[in-house]
Amino acid sequence: MIVGTTAAAKILKISTARLRVLLITKRVEGAYKTGKMWLIPLFKGRPIILKGTRGPAPRWQNPRKPAKTIVHVNTQKIKHNHKHQQRQPVITVKRGDTNQYGHEVEIPGGCRIVYRPDNPMCGARVWIESLYDVTIKRLM
Repeated sequence: MIVGTTAAAKILKISTARLRVLLITKRVEGAYKTGKMWLIPLFKGRPIILKGTRGPAPRWQNPRKPAKTIVHVNTQKIKHNHKHQQRQPVITVKRGDTNQYGHEVEIPGGCRIVYRPDNPMCGARVWIESLYDVTIKRLM
């Protein structure tokens, strides 16, 4: 049996525009064009679509949701520093799987302070979240 592009697209559950792209790239087995019309043979009730080859790498990128930057002030470190007269960094900046420690953090752009006493994160009940990169400074 031979069908046109509209019927073949309905059978394959794709748009007619996508089917025309497959036809132009010769990926529909046995299909041929007569005048302005494509004739597509059916095998067991369906057109056979040949596997395509991968083209060049795309030049666009999927927009990725940026990882949150979480700034945490470690009160236990503050108490430890006070008790032992030390100057260890007490601010933790968490981004993804990495932790960085510093004495001062600069946050450009917007941020928010989160307080969750019932659902602490890493033991912290209060922290700062930012979608921007933060600058971490350490005392020498």
